[in-house]
This record gives sequence, structure tokens and C-alpha cells, in this order.
Amino acid sequence: MENNRITVDIELLKKYDKPGPRYTSYPTAPYFHEGVDTEVVISHISEDNKHIENSDLSLYFHLPFCDTLCYFCGCNMMVTRNQDKIEQYIDYIEKEIILLKRHIDPDRKVIQLHWGGGTPTHLSPDQIRRLGTIIHNNFDFRENAEVGVEIDPRELTFDHMKALSEMGFNRCSMGVQDFDPKVQKTVNRIQPEDITRQTVDWSRELGFKSINLDLMYGLPFQKTSSFSETIDKIVSMNPDRLAVFNYAHLPSMIKHQKLIKEEWIPPREEKLQLLKLSIDKLADAGYTYIGMDHFAKPDDELTVAMNNGTLYRNFQGYSTHAGINMFAFGITSIGMLSDLYVQNVKSLKEYYDKIDKDQLPVFRGVALNEDDILRREVITELMCNFRLRKENIEKKYKINFDTYFDTALKDLLHLEEDGLVHLNKEEIIITNEGRLLIRNVAMKFDAYLRKKEKNKPKFSRTV
Repeated sequence: MENNRITVDIELLKKYDKPGPRYTSYPTAPYFHEGVDTEVVISHISEDNKHIENSDLSLYFHLPFCDTLCYFCGCNMMVTRNQDKIEQYIDYIEKEIILLKRHIDPDRKVIQLHWGGGTPTHLSPDQIRRLGTIIHNNFDFRENAEVGVEIDPRELTFDHMKALSEMGFNRCSMGVQDFDPKVQKTVNRIQPEDITRQTVDWSRELGFKSINLDLMYGLPFQKTSSFSETIDKIVSMNPDRLAVFNYAHLPSMIKHQKLIKEEWIPPREEKLQLLKLSIDKLADAGYTYIGMDHFAKPDDELTVAMNNGTLYRNFQGYSTHAGINMFAFGITSIGMLSDLYVQNVKSLKEYYDKIDKDQLPVFRGVALNEDDILRREVITELMCNFRLRKENIEKKYKINFDTYFDTALKDLLHLEEDGLVHLNKEEIIITNEGRLLIRNVAMKFDAYLRKKEKNKPKFSRTV
């Protein structure tokens, strides 16, 4: 996979551009249900304490607060400038940690921590230190732990970054989306180049090992000429990783996206040209296409893991740590055990009420059956490492691959004709061009998409 330059065929993208899951989990979130409660979660944690192969932990903290509303945002967030409200939330995060921690084997150590949002840096520097201290007082960390945070350059001070560094953070990710002033004004995210560059410089000064910048294509009034300038400016900042996301316009599901008028959004052809431009320019700049919107330098851990066949995918995106439990804290956060996904309640009131009753703030989830676990591994292998050896799956799950996945393999023949996959007796290999449409490949192995349902879930488009 060292030479992974992708030729972007616009007509092929048009052909396969349709709604589909992003596969941060399988089964995907629309199939979570409210039959998962505190007792179910505790039971699954107990089993994993005894039987999981890799006992290391991943921790995720959802910090939902923001200073302003970005109209394109699809995250679970709320706008507040009330510091007491944030302090109260941290109080309850600590209580949730204590509730959950009593069920986790104390010998298990943290290898990965992530703060997402919302805007984690909407917390004050002292609040960052407070929450960080709470976490470190309750969990033991490995020396080589990946500790990442999402930051917003717009309201950031050096003391914010210093506080994060003091709390052990060594990776950061920040949204940029587009530097074009008209685009920024339309989506209500005014973020000049200079403060973004300053944030990158601060991160380097404080020794952050990895810096990621997020861009977004398909936003209102975007044009290839101005977006090309944005990419040039981003490349000049020399981030270790980049994510280039497709703006998913779903105003029926995300009410504030109604502030973005349909006629402002680039036509389909223009949107695909923006994607092509991004891929071509980042390849020219020496970045490796990891897959599913992500790019990294050739010596980055993600690129190395992809080339070694050890890349993994979870709710935070691509990761180098496979097969570990992820415990999630805060409203709407999603955790992952060996055979269970679990999501917390959505509102602060519900969250506080459940914790006050000494209950885990569980809202819904799904326990995986044997078929789910098998298909999850197949989908993960294809999405992360772009090559699947049938023999490995057959030995592990005691199946005949071609018989079990007969329908999926027949469906893949059409993708093979278009040059997206190579099929043979031993392997399924995703071509460079196929990696751009990997969601379409994964969908062929998704048993839930084959179900006939009256109210089918709504997904973003695959391109």
C-alpha cells in the first residue's frame, strides 16, 4: 500500500454516490435500542474484565458546550457561556466515573484518552486542569498513552494549551473547514488564518506529537479556486494529519441546518470537483490517503498501521489500538465493549437524574450476536486495511467464507467490473480507487441494509 496515489474518476463517484453508513460501529447507531440498561452494561463489563484479550482501556469524554453555533455542525452540542453550568457538568462527570469505575478491574490501564464535543476548549484552563486531574486520579495511564483533544482556535489562549499539556495531552485536532470569508460568514464560523496558524505553533511549542486539521467540502458558496487557496494555506502549516469531510446537509434531522439554504450549496458536480481537488493537492503535498476522509504523513502512526495491516476504526475515527474496551462519559457519548455498544442519555436533566439515583446514565445500545461480530470484523478489515484474507476469517469463525457471504460476493462483482475491488479465491483486495468508495464496499456485507423496513435510517451520502 506504499504507493497509493488515487486517480479520481468523477463519473465513477457519481455512480456510487448514495446514502450509506460511516461504519464507526457495526451494527450502526440507528439500530441501537432502549433494551440496554445499567444491569446489561455491568454484566458485559464483568465478562470483559475476565476474558478480553487486550485489557487496556480507551476513555472518551463528551464535553458538549460551545461558545457559538456553527450552522453546519452535526455534533451533539449546546451553546452556553454559563461557567457554573460547566462546573456542574464536571461534577457529574466525576460522579459517573466513580459509578462506572467500581465495575472495572483496577489493574486495567488507559492506553487512549480523547476529549470531544462540542468544544472541549470552551472549558477554562482551570476547568481543563480540574477535569484532567479527576481523570488521572481515577485511572492509571500507560506511559505511551495517546491523549487527544479537539480544540477551537477561535476562543483559545496559550494558557488553554498549556493546561492541556500539563494534563498529558499529546495530540490535538482543530476544525478549519474553509478560510474563505464568505463561506465562514454563511456558516457562522469566523476563523481567520492567523489564529489557526498561531494554534498550530502553540501546539508544536508545547510538544504535541500529532496535529490534525479538519476541512469540509460541500459548504455554502465554496468554489474550487478559493478552496484550493485554503488547502495551500493548510499545507503550509504542515499538519501531521488532515481530515476532509463531506458536509452532510440533513435539515430534517439537524434543525439548525435550516439556516443554510439549499441553493447556497454547491451543485453535485462542483462538490465532487472539490473532493478531487483535495485528494490531488494533498497527494502532491506528500500526504497518504488513509481512507474515509483521512490523510496522514507517510511516517505517521496511522500510515504505518495501515501499511502493517493493524489499523482500526472506532467512534473517534481511525486508531492504532484494536480490540480494547472504550468507556464513554458525558451526555450522548457512545462506548464500546467486546460485544456491546452503549450510548448515554441525551439531555443534562436525564443525565443528572440518573446519576443522582446511582444509575449509569444509559439511554440505549445494542448487544452483538455472532453474525454481528463476524460482519463487524469483515467490515473493519476492509475499511482499515483494504485487504481481507478469507482464510483468517474462516479459521476464526469456523465458516466457509464464500458460502456464508455468497450474496455479498455476487454484489461485489459489479464493483470489480468498475475497478473498485479485486476478487480471488484467497482474498478481497480494495484498489486505490476503491478506497475512495470503501463505504459502498462495506455496505455489501451489512445484513441490516438488506432488511425490509418501513422507516429506513437516513445516512449521509458516501461521497
